[in-house]
Amino acid sequence: MLELLICSLLTIVPDYLFRRFAQGKRFGKEITLFSVWYELRWGITGCLMLTVCLITSVFFFHPATTNAALLFRTIPILPEGSGRVAEVNVGYSEDVKKGQVLFRLDNSKQAAALETARRKVAEVDASMATAAAEVVKADAQIQEAKANYQQARDELEVKTELQRRNPGIVPQRDIEKLQVLVDQRQAGIDAATAAKESAALQVSTLLPAQKASAQAVLSEAQVEFDKTFIRAGVDGRVEQFLVRVGDVVNQLMRPAGVLIPEGAGRQRLQAGFGQIEAGVMKEGMVAEATCVSKPWVVVPLIVTSVQDYIAAGQFRSGEQLIDLQNVAKPGTILAFLEPLYKGGLDGVTAGSTCIVNAYTSNHDEIVDPKTSTGRRIVLHAIDAIGFVHALLLRIQALLLPFKTLIFSGGH
Repeated sequence: MLELLICSLLTIVPDYLFRRFAQGKRFGKEITLFSVWYELRWGITGCLMLTVCLITSVFFFHPATTNAALLFRTIPILPEGSGRVAEVNVGYSEDVKKGQVLFRLDNSKQAAALETARRKVAEVDASMATAAAEVVKADAQIQEAKANYQQARDELEVKTELQRRNPGIVPQRDIEKLQVLVDQRQAGIDAATAAKESAALQVSTLLPAQKASAQAVLSEAQVEFDKTFIRAGVDGRVEQFLVRVGDVVNQLMRPAGVLIPEGAGRQRLQAGFGQIEAGVMKEGMVAEATCVSKPWVVVPLIVTSVQDYIAAGQFRSGEQLIDLQNVAKPGTILAFLEPLYKGGLDGVTAGSTCIVNAYTSNHDEIVDPKTSTGRRIVLHAIDAIGFVHALLLRIQALLLPFKTLIFSGGH
């Protein structure tokens, strides 16, 4: 309607003024209801043609969409396993911090396994202390064996020397017994040395390996025990948290609730524009939006990115060939928009539906000396008609509460 009124100012109104004041025709006399079409046929035809051209130009070069919303991601609150709820620490809706315990599953089995692993580590520590004492003991036994060996060897050398000086003074049997005793004491030294090496090997290699294995089992048990404490992964707000003590939760069927990250749905707005505007939508375009949750406010935005793929074209491989006529409706060009000024989306509820206008700017090409005069005029006209769309958006923002509350039948 606004475009029709604007075009009428260029065609119908001048035509009527010419016939009324230049030709002296009077409304109700020469200009009647029956002669309006004949008298103003050129103006009406031109008005309709200009209106169609204007509307086409406005909506093509300055795209608009009602398919816009502040989308946000939710995180389902799920345990890594399954179990029965033993303790709940938050309410139905509550702000939470990262790492805060939301609820706890029954962990008696995990606690027992954790205690067993701890005792195994303590047992290995005790074995290491015992092995260290065995090393000390083996060292003392080596010293004792060496002393006995030295004593037996000295006695053997004395009697051997006496036998050499006075043959027959020492029975040969005694010398042989002393030689056997020396060999026995040497074997004792070797046995004590081997015992020390065995104990030292346990202290340096075997028991540390056993302790490392026990600590790995302890860590695994600790992880399984910690899994029974379900914590918030990020700062945010818990919503629809209905789980209570005694409920059974698992990853497949029974989530406990939803965690909405802090600031979700307040940084950027997502809008879907028609496919015909794919060549117009560019990164850096200025846009405006008015949202249902914050009426009578127009938020200035800027297009930060445009998705290169249309979601309607995606498919999954299967056993049947794809028939494109089964596609329900064409998809849209997804654009991401952020506030032009800090805090521009403050007060807009996350998930709110919005109306978005984007505006084409040809300023760089207009100021380029290489641009011809005719093209500059056309580009100026394209940029200027963006005012019509901006005005339409403000009219929509003004009428939005009345349309929603009264004319839509919502109340």
